[in-house]
Amino acid sequence: MVFEMSTGMIRGLGTVVVFVAFVGLALWVFNGKRSAEFAEARLLPFADESQPDDTHSQATATTRSTQP
Repeated sequence: MVFEMSTGMIRGLGTVVVFVAFVGLALWVFNGKRSAEFAEARLLPFADESQPDDTHSQATATTRSTQP
């Protein structure tokens, strides 16, 4: 017996594979165990910015004038 796969069957199997991958990814992302990792990853875009020195920023804030 020869089993021929039609184009519809191949597309259907592809849809099932993508759906399973989507559900797996959604479960992985919304897993409560990973919230600490994702909280740290949320701050990565700001990791290369230097933190302002508090004494310097307070000193310049008092010497600036608001008049043009």
